[in-house]
Amino acid sequence: MIHATAQIDPSAVIANDVSIGAYSVIGADVHIGEGTVVGPHVVIEGPTRIGRENQISQFASLGGAPQDKKFKGEPTELIIGDRNLIREFVTINRGTSDGGGATRIGNDNWILAYVHIAHDCQIGNNTVFSNYSALAGHVEVGDWVVMAGFSGAHQFCKIGAHAFIGMGCLLGSDVPPFVMMANEQRGRPRGINSEGLKRRGFDTTRISAIKRAYRTLYMAGLTLADAREQLSTQANDSDDVRAMLEFLDRSERSLAR
Repeated sequence: MIHATAQIDPSAVIANDVSIGAYSVIGADVHIGEGTVVGPHVVIEGPTRIGRENQISQFASLGGAPQDKKFKGEPTELIIGDRNLIREFVTINRGTSDGGGATRIGNDNWILAYVHIAHDCQIGNNTVFSNYSALAGHVEVGDWVVMAGFSGAHQFCKIGAHAFIGMGCLLGSDVPPFVMMANEQRGRPRGINSEGLKRRGFDTTRISAIKRAYRTLYMAGLTLADAREQLSTQANDSDDVRAMLEFLDRSERSLAR
């Protein structure tokens, strides 16, 4: 299961059924869980923890040092969950000590060719990162987010669950859950991700409540404070609106609006 040309550090912990392709390099303090397949010419530096049944394609580079001038070699790590697809030339860096110490990738994510995920990013589950999309440091991405090709996010941005970031869209602000962003003037809200919600089983009642919340936040001409007050009332009848409101309360950057 491990090609004769692969270089494995003696301190690496590799499950018995892991497959590692030709000329791949597995560094010190790397743990790889059961059923994971590592293609040829992959470099994984530690400390890195990789879970079960991941597919890692050729030329991916995982667990490299953060691209941060303040980093001085402190012990930080990359943590990857289960059943992720990581395609060609993906780069995912370890965390920094002042950013929590770890970059985290959840479960069941599709991370496609040439994606870059920088230090201290926190990625949820079931996301899709299309080709050439990129995250700067400290970005948070919720479950089921889709990043279309050539899209990107500025450091410290937060992207709420089920959001859709359109092709070429560059984010400099936080994006609430369920919102679609278009490639206009560094990203503008353009409705909710209703098609994606339907595919995930959201019924018409839930989608209607989310649309109403979107109109309150983006189309009613309200200040953010007034919109937040109206959303508080709407949240009494909708867990999804409550999730949007909780996201607004956690937002530290300006809101995409």
